[in-house]
Amino acid sequence: MKQENTSVLIIYTGGTIGMIKNAETGALENFNFEQLQKHVPELKKLDFNLDSCQFDPPRDSSDMEPEAWADLVRIIYENYEKYDGFVILHGTDTMAYSASALSFMLENLSKPVIFTGSQLPIGMLRTDGKENLMTSIEIAAAKYRGKPLVPEVCIFFENHLMRGNRTSKINAENFNAFKSYNYPPLAEAGIHIKYEPSLIHRYTNGKPLTPHLVLDTNVVILKLFPGIQESTVEAMLSLPGLKAVVLETYGSGNAPRKPWFIKQLIEATKRGIVIVNVTQCSAGSVEMDRYETGLQLLQAGILSGYDSTTESTVTKLMFLLGHGLPPEEVRKMMKISIAGEITVK
Repeated sequence: MKQENTSVLIIYTGGTIGMIKNAETGALENFNFEQLQKHVPELKKLDFNLDSCQFDPPRDSSDMEPEAWADLVRIIYENYEKYDGFVILHGTDTMAYSASALSFMLENLSKPVIFTGSQLPIGMLRTDGKENLMTSIEIAAAKYRGKPLVPEVCIFFENHLMRGNRTSKINAENFNAFKSYNYPPLAEAGIHIKYEPSLIHRYTNGKPLTPHLVLDTNVVILKLFPGIQESTVEAMLSLPGLKAVVLETYGSGNAPRKPWFIKQLIEATKRGIVIVNVTQCSAGSVEMDRYETGLQLLQAGILSGYDSTTESTVTKLMFLLGHGLPPEEVRKMMKISIAGEITVK
């Protein structure tokens, strides 16, 4: 018997989980959600209501741009009162960007939004898609004393539930494709799903969900490497309309001590460009006052990205700039954890 008071909406955007091999060409092609249900007959055994909608046409994750994020936010907002949770089927390549963006765009979220996908198409014998899909639905429907257990945007993959804006794709080959290096998993799925309530982010202000649909994409990522040329840095920092830069530095936030490099950064910040320092390392935090090579960045007006991922920093900047905030206000908000995306000491 179905639990009529519990319902989940599955939103199929595209990606490997919803693909099937063309018998003639051997190429993987998108197919619709009705066919997905045929490959996962276990969906019919769930004891709560399950509905679905899909992008038409489905999108590869490489094509999941900010406009698609806005579409997802719109779908969730328009169906927010009808469902207890949402599962988004998404390609893996840009899933961390999409999950990070939605964590900011869905202000005051009080229901689960679970991103998942697979490394192998769901029609293949060894697919990881079935377990990822079934467990994600179970998590999206999970409640304790009538309230959702995980009221935030997450990624579920290979038995781990991770905060969306703390997660990065780390593997293109294995099933454990995602990792949250700087924040522990919110839940682990074994025989039972073991939740960690103390780690879960919750809005406690009691305000209703507020959707944000406008992002400003005048943001670039500047990754440092030995031998980087002045002309390269100058060209990037001089891009027309540029408003923010995610500076990927070495170690705990270190950069070359070349006078021309610091000069370029100082001039850019004076022009109102917001520059945020994140580490190229998978784990760890930026500490610009630790070494002289980082301290010079701090003195040049560069912001610390703390322990945030590049994906989270990029989408947070797009989100704040989309509000039309002046540079000084954006800098202020980048130092604050909006949706659990950073650990501020």
